[in-house]
Amino acid sequence: MTRTALQIEEVAGVIESEAISLLHSAPPPPLLAKMKVVVLCSGGMDSVTALYWATRHHDVRAVASFNYGSKHNHREIPWAAEHAKKFNVRHEVIALPFVDRLFNSALLHSGSAIPEGHYAAENMKQTVVPFRNAIMLSIATGWTESLEAEGLVIAAHSGDHAIYPDCRETFMRAMAETMRTGTYAGIQLLRPFIAMDKGQIAAAGAALGVDFAKTYSCYKGGPRHCGKCGTCVERREAFAQAGLIDPTDYEETPPLPEWPNGSS
Repeated sequence: MTRTALQIEEVAGVIESEAISLLHSAPPPPLLAKMKVVVLCSGGMDSVTALYWATRHHDVRAVASFNYGSKHNHREIPWAAEHAKKFNVRHEVIALPFVDRLFNSALLHSGSAIPEGHYAAENMKQTVVPFRNAIMLSIATGWTESLEAEGLVIAAHSGDHAIYPDCRETFMRAMAETMRTGTYAGIQLLRPFIAMDKGQIAAAGAALGVDFAKTYSCYKGGPRHCGKCGTCVERREAFAQAGLIDPTDYEETPPLPEWPNGSS
């Protein structure tokens, strides 16, 4: 059944309120007082929302994007640059060409075709770039300390947990302790969305003023979102869950696939 504009507005209001409440709650570890931070921002909807969140709660000193040879880096990174420019914040693109050359993942130019289907399906493991977050966080931590900042913001969220082991809170806690103990500054790892799903992030981003038309998600890296790969499915599902109008230009919008094993 098609929702009326009033119903969409009511649903969006409820979800936005829940998302804002989650943003101001205390995910592990507790959110700290205002600090100087660096934000990891790919140019996707989660990390752009994390940048907007960080500018509201902290002093953002820089934004870091990584060009590691993914099929969609060239589509995402310009949006990260545009949002950093909006806040008059330095944006640095860090090249990691060895990842595409040495690692095995369908997400990379050197890999196989991007699979289609639900983002929690088993075949989406083909898109895992081994230990990617650990590598990026290590490099970004060194830069954060060099900038005399105190925290590093990452947009990992609960929707990533099914497929990506280096997005799970068990990994994030271990990495946070490594970052803290391995730096004189005791760099903190801030993950404000770790207990949120992508629908809640979409609602929070809308409340923060994010223009999601100026973000990119599709793993295939085409001029238009394909609408069928795992990350396109997750993006479409997120806007539907949040009761928001999806501004994305898709090549196709077939019915959203069911969650694997009928779960959600």
